[in-house]
Amino acid sequence: MSIIDRYLVRQFLRTFAIFFLSFTGLYVVVDTFSNLDDFLAYVEKQGNLVNVLTEYYGYRSLAFFNVTSGVLALIAAMFTVTGFQRTNELTALLAAGISKRRIVKPILIAAVLVGVVAVANRELVVPRIRNQLERSAQTLADDAGTSLKPRYDFRTHVLFGGAKAFVRDQRIAKPSLRLSGPLAKHGDTLAAAEAYCLPASDDHPSGYLLRDVIQPKDLAARESLELDGETTLFTPRDHAWLKPNECFLASDVTFEHLEGARGWRQYASTFDLIAGLKNESLDLGPDVRVAIHSRFVQPLLDVTLLFLGLPIVLSRENRNVFLAIALCGGIVLGFMLLNVACQSLGASGWLPPTIAVWLPLFICVPLAALLAEPLFE
Repeated sequence: MSIIDRYLVRQFLRTFAIFFLSFTGLYVVVDTFSNLDDFLAYVEKQGNLVNVLTEYYGYRSLAFFNVTSGVLALIAAMFTVTGFQRTNELTALLAAGISKRRIVKPILIAAVLVGVVAVANRELVVPRIRNQLERSAQTLADDAGTSLKPRYDFRTHVLFGGAKAFVRDQRIAKPSLRLSGPLAKHGDTLAAAEAYCLPASDDHPSGYLLRDVIQPKDLAARESLELDGETTLFTPRDHAWLKPNECFLASDVTFEHLEGARGWRQYASTFDLIAGLKNESLDLGPDVRVAIHSRFVQPLLDVTLLFLGLPIVLSRENRNVFLAIALCGGIVLGFMLLNVACQSLGASGWLPPTIAVWLPLFICVPLAALLAEPLFE
């Protein structure tokens, strides 16, 4: 890279870092004061406040980066170009015969690299820290738990329910399962003191180990039940690895699906989302299909947003930073409203998921190409 290229990239990255830290800091301050009582109550039992806040918001800053990277790349690019214009450096380069395309090339490359980092963070990092991200300030303590939303297993026809879900040890407190079909032979309710989500092993497929079974009371003396030729409800009478007060229910509904569908959809990798669509135990709605398509479209949307905003600044030769902020805000607001509106229509079933996600590109790409035409002269 030339000296000018390094200078522009350095200015872009510096501006990007400043705005990211500013927005993240603002979010941390507002959220901390909103949940200060919960943090203080947790600190009385565990560690000190600084360590708790550092760990809690350190994880969240990674997810916050995914949400804001595209917008921040545009802001950083516009402020870099505006600063270049204000000091007459852009005029000097243009007078030397250097085209605008060559001048903004390093900025565009840097913005694309930011998008690549965001994709890697979303697909590789965030899914690994999903449990930490799903914990709120009210559920920091291990004994707090989160509410368990009922989830129906469409393969086994079992409705999962319970009092609380504990993410760290994959445990359900007071599980209550409604059985139907062949699995209801011993009764339509399966209740216990607690249940643990277990992966597949030599003794059983993936599913849930229920301990201290309350209902039916004599389940230990009853036979195991099959579904489609495979053992689904394991009882101690037929399986020695189970204790007399235990049973095991095979299910492909994972603990993440039970604990909260929205958190799973938001923090899961694209591969996990696609696997969820293929899971016969789940009947995922159009919102998941919209989320999958949006993962592929998001990098293209970020680039489109960049080509919508950057040419406006260059064409106006604007040196007013505040006017640049207004232009940037208007472009980002309009673009985001269009994107959110289309995705909402897709998630609610008014539009097919593919059309809902790709429609903003169909609308904005021709406009971006028209605006960006001077950059390629």
